[in-house]
Amino acid sequence: MEVRLKILYTSLCHTDVYFWEAKGQNPLFPRIYGHEAGGIVESVGEGVTDLEPGDHVLPIFTGECKECAHCKSEESNMCDLLRINTDRGVMLSDGKSRFSIKGQPIYHFLGTSTFSEYTVVHVGCVAKINPLAPLDKVCVISCGISTGLGAMVNVAKPPKGSTVAVFGLGAVGLSAAEGARIAGASRIIGVDLNPNRFQEAKKFGVTEFVNPKDHNKPVQEVIAEMTNGGVDRSVECTGNVDAMISAFECVHDGWGVAVLVGVPHKDAVFKTHPINLLNERTLKGTFFGNYKPRSDIPSVVEKYMNKELEVEKFITHQVPFSEINKAFDYMLKGEGLRCIIRMEE
Repeated sequence: MEVRLKILYTSLCHTDVYFWEAKGQNPLFPRIYGHEAGGIVESVGEGVTDLEPGDHVLPIFTGECKECAHCKSEESNMCDLLRINTDRGVMLSDGKSRFSIKGQPIYHFLGTSTFSEYTVVHVGCVAKINPLAPLDKVCVISCGISTGLGAMVNVAKPPKGSTVAVFGLGAVGLSAAEGARIAGASRIIGVDLNPNRFQEAKKFGVTEFVNPKDHNKPVQEVIAEMTNGGVDRSVECTGNVDAMISAFECVHDGWGVAVLVGVPHKDAVFKTHPINLLNERTLKGTFFGNYKPRSDIPSVVEKYMNKELEVEKFITHQVPFSEINKAFDYMLKGEGLRCIIRMEE
């Protein structure tokens, strides 16, 4: 049930940086990072029937076995077998790595390890896509773009004409804003501590900008005043627990829905008054935008092909693989959104 992929393009996502910095997890070493990528199937292992050499694919950090209760549910994409596992550095079939150096194993990351010319991935974590789609563009759909877009269109589901707040204007937050724009929201309020992000955010449909540092009261109160009682929908993309609380408390009573996307510190606790829920606000969480990788991601690529979804504006830099450290520099300095790394020089 394994596939060997030739990676043509990969991009750097903040999750790679977070694990590379080894903050708050059990670090595995040595390990090949990378999980947002596009490539071509080079060969397939036994049991693989829906992929063949030459297929254009996106490897994805979470999977879809198609057989467990989650995969059979229309509501869930949290596959029992293949959901994200940040600690596992080996393949499921035999508990071993497919990479080695001088006889010693090199561990896998998120089941993908795309900072490599070739990688081996479980078939359930591979989405077969339109071969006409440019892999140097659609590779970003394999993680960040789908996470934000799906959080908005699949989970928040803003009605046409509604008001929406997006907390955090990195690539994921901007893809959530893009989803709100596609859904026909009338106001999209971007919330971020970095004022430099507002100009960029306008390209993604953000109409107003709130910097919590500019106000001497909680940002949820500022947003409630701006919107006559609160926004219809909010999506939180920072992972900061205070931002999560603000995102929930800034939605309108009676019908407001807040969706949490960002991953918090493992010890963080979400606190709010239960009356906020009793007053008919809804709090939801989502993982990978509620997309099932194999079933749903090919259609997101088609949205790009049909010009409904623009991905070029997320791509701000390109480097050859030999200069991958530049991609880390851009992200650590907060310059740009996505840097595409070309595997072939």
